[in-house]
Amino acid sequence: WDVCAQCVFSSCGFSEGSNLTPAHHYSDFRFKTYAPVAFRYFRELFGIRPDDFLYSLCSEPLIELSNPGASGSVFYVSGDDEFIIKTVQHKEAEFLQKLLPGYYMNLNQNPRTLLPKFYGLYCIQSGGNNIRLVVMNNLLPRAIKMHLKYDMKGSTYKRRASQKEREKPKPTFKDLDFMQDLPDGLFLDSDMHNALCKTILRDCLVLQSFKIMDYSLLVGIHNLDLARRERDAEGCQMGPEGLGLSDSRRPVAQKALYSTAVEAIQGEARLGGSVETDELMGGIPARSSKGERLMLYIGIIDILQSYRLIKKLEHSWKALVHDGDTVSVHRPGFYSDRFQRFMCNTVF
Repeated sequence: WDVCAQCVFSSCGFSEGSNLTPAHHYSDFRFKTYAPVAFRYFRELFGIRPDDFLYSLCSEPLIELSNPGASGSVFYVSGDDEFIIKTVQHKEAEFLQKLLPGYYMNLNQNPRTLLPKFYGLYCIQSGGNNIRLVVMNNLLPRAIKMHLKYDMKGSTYKRRASQKEREKPKPTFKDLDFMQDLPDGLFLDSDMHNALCKTILRDCLVLQSFKIMDYSLLVGIHNLDLARRERDAEGCQMGPEGLGLSDSRRPVAQKALYSTAVEAIQGEARLGGSVETDELMGGIPARSSKGERLMLYIGIIDILQSYRLIKKLEHSWKALVHDGDTVSVHRPGFYSDRFQRFMCNTVF
């Protein structure tokens, strides 16, 4: 689990390359892959073949995404929309390595989960700088227009999108924004709601067992009825059932198993209705309080935070000034309970 393999890419003789590395025009750098055997197990668990993994990441240039959070990380998506590549700090990479054995056991027993799927951890060393990258499943397919996007923790303290965030073309809103925009929440079929809440409960218990906190539920909302109105108004290309293609491409089914929101819970609930979910890449059918038809793309993100001294101090300081139950940084057990209540009583 803690083995590290590395290749050295030398600038000497770059035009020819070597039997281990391809030719390149960059200065010397080292490429490290952490726990390669462990992550290979993860990829096999989710049905990702080595050649598909390499093709997804290497056949086309990666596409940089705007930062959806305040972590300072840089996000990229593979050209086929299959994987997210995120830069992580040294402590996060270190924590992920320690997490791997227990995390693998949990996912092996229950691959249907909203928890992130980690497919690889790497480091590029060049000029005294270390860039650490983690490869994960992509929750929000670019081929489908997200009319609204929320990052929610179940907290109300400073949980409103900043003015700078709101000015972005595709802003990510927060808990208070959701409560204002959708005060009645999102309506699911009864069986789907029960299955979703069971999945959230199970996932929160896993995170709590690892003393993980400060995670969020990312919710992307595609409004089928609004997409159809946009098609009628603009005459742009749309797919079946009002599917809004954001870049004129037809969506391609994801290769990884259990990689979509609906797959995460379909073991306990069957989809109903006439929506062609294959065309909508695994979204969860829902409705707004106005009766609008929606497809939801959800997953738990930002799980590489352990409740250590710095977080204990942060919570203690905030609790002195504000109501301790409303701040986002909290001990793992309380955080888990509050997260579940908010998601299953307020959001869904």
